[in-house]
Amino acid sequence: TRSQKSYGSFAPYGYKRCGFDPFWEGRKNPSGHLLYSRGFSFNIANINVSFQTFTRKPNLNKKVSSFKISVRQFGVHAILVEWPNRVEESILDEILQFIQYLKKNQLDEKEWEFIPAYNSLTLICKDTVLDFDYLKPKIKEWYAIKGKIEPATRYLWRLPVCYDLEFGLDLEEISVELGLSVERITELHSQSIYTVYGIGFLPGFMYLGGVPEVLEVPRKSTPRPKVLKGSVGLAAKQTGIYPQDSPGGWNIIGKCPVPMFDVKKENPCFVQVGDKIQFYPISMAEYQLHKIEGEVGIYNLEKKVLDA
Repeated sequence: TRSQKSYGSFAPYGYKRCGFDPFWEGRKNPSGHLLYSRGFSFNIANINVSFQTFTRKPNLNKKVSSFKISVRQFGVHAILVEWPNRVEESILDEILQFIQYLKKNQLDEKEWEFIPAYNSLTLICKDTVLDFDYLKPKIKEWYAIKGKIEPATRYLWRLPVCYDLEFGLDLEEISVELGLSVERITELHSQSIYTVYGIGFLPGFMYLGGVPEVLEVPRKSTPRPKVLKGSVGLAAKQTGIYPQDSPGGWNIIGKCPVPMFDVKKENPCFVQVGDKIQFYPISMAEYQLHKIEGEVGIYNLEKKVLDA
């Protein structure tokens, strides 16, 4: 039997793990199912939140007013915390700060998973059936008292993209639809800085918000059966990179030679929710070179610390 000390300090019981008294210790997982946030299931492919507001550059050192949250059960091992139903960097910042508070003060990282996506946070404790009636008011209480939290380190990643028409399968079609030249489309796409609002659908697939309004184009009416690994797509207010070969309905405008997900690495996906991405154009020759570098593991990623 675990000692009380092994649980940490989880008021009022004094247990940090999952909010249980010793009665729950040793109980078996009745379902064995691992549940994921909305942001990491099929729902994220057709985002059910409003994109009306994008804040280009949040000030992480400025105290942000807390938003109203809802807390609901998400199966026997997970709790879904939701913020207002819209996409805003201020909401994402609040979610990421709340995660930091929970990790440092309430929930043991070894026992819990924290999955942020757009306007939601899924908390997962796989080893124990959660006492939702206890945890729901505690989560709201923790959110109300968290105060100002030092955010985790976030990065701006610069990723190369070859916009050659061999890779940009839909560039010419988009050019006609938007009334912009192919050159102008690639220029605008590579000038913008995007926010990682979620990672899912495929392992390492980044949902990047902040596409310029003039580049907004709907998803393809008929998805392709196969989109090649590294393809860069546009869909409404989002852009992203396909990390593996996959069916997909986004408009393909280029290709990135950098592997976005490597299962052999300790951290398979180097990007985190809250990071920023900026693309820069490269030639076909540079693409071929960087692709080889990425495959053998010698490509040097460009990054800098945000808000340093």
